Amino acid sequence: MITSALPTSSATQDRAAALDASITAWALAARSGDTDAVERFVRALQRDVQRYVAHLCADPQAVDDLAQDTFLRALGSLHRFEGRSSARAWLLSIARRAVIDSYRHAAARPRLSDAADWQLAVELSQPCDLPGFDDGIALLDLLAALPDERREAFILTQLVGLPYAEAAEVSDCPIGTVRSRVARARAGLMDLLEAAEEPAVPAAV
Repeated sequence: MITSALPTSSATQDRAAALDASITAWALAARSGDTDAVERFVRALQRDVQRYVAHLCADPQAVDDLAQDTFLRALGSLHRFEGRSSARAWLLSIARRAVIDSYRHAAARPRLSDAADWQLAVELSQPCDLPGFDDGIALLDLLAALPDERREAFILTQLVGLPYAEAAEVSDCPIGTVRSRVARARAGLMDLLEAAEEPAVPAAV
């Protein structure tokens, strides 16, 4: 069952907020040349960036390159980061622009494949021996059936853990739109889950 993956407890939200505060502090310290803070900042957000880029990108082979490009852009722009938003939201905004720029670049040359296989990239990046791994794969299967904008809103808020205001900042849309997309995504996931759990009807002979 994956229904337990949908709600987010207040304790989980508190831990996420504390982690975000630490990551933002590391980003500010990294801006001042603290190499340890740079390493902690990158390590803390590497998986989130890869997961988010994999969601946006149609080419699973490009995920690592785009994630690396995201961090290179971020580290080159740290001097402009002032901590007005969380470092996580700031970095995911950079990741979004990196993917958009890659699309613009790809439009100028022939594409070899139209397969949108971001899901495979996410699955391959996850350790298989963790509790709930099978549930996570099932959730990804259901997410793949959602419209792009609802899937992005759900991933940002429920999987990456951004507050709605910061998810709105990353997605460049009003916070009410993000709330609506998440609500519709939740409803869609529950409908898909119920449909998947219904017993198959025997074919008429």
